[in-house]
Amino acid sequence: MDALIIFMAEYLPWAAGIGIFLFLVFARDKKKEFRMLIVAFLAGILSRFGFTEIIRYFYDRPRPFEVAEGLKTLLEHSSGGSFPSGHAAFFFALAMGVFFYRRIWGTIFFVAALSIGLGRVATGLHWPSDILGGAVVGIFSAVLIKFFLRKYNNRG
Repeated sequence: MDALIIFMAEYLPWAAGIGIFLFLVFARDKKKEFRMLIVAFLAGILSRFGFTEIIRYFYDRPRPFEVAEGLKTLLEHSSGGSFPSGHAAFFFALAMGVFFYRRIWGTIFFVAALSIGLGRVATGLHWPSDILGGAVVGIFSAVLIKFFLRKYNNRG
């Protein structure tokens, strides 16, 4: 069971990242898939390196392995900065970005994002509320990026 949890927390993010680029390689409509990638990655970057870092600047929550006595951690990680989960923010943003263009694949990416989050909870790196917070930040970032790109494209 530990191997599955480690896969979900550590390696599934890489598989999801590679998977999203495969859309462009095997796309029938390269222009639409490229727009999808732009929205997804801009949202991921905004959520992970923008909103998540701003929240962490004002609210430094300790990670479960720092405060829960006797908790077995499966992965090494630095302390602090638990809320919101950067992984959850990034991968839920990617999932929402994909969902805007490809509903079925977006749903699959949402399942992957949730699995990554659950894996990070099971490894002792995050609290469940960290994942929920990251999901909200990620989805909000994707909606925001989609809104602004639509506004920008309609101005021309």
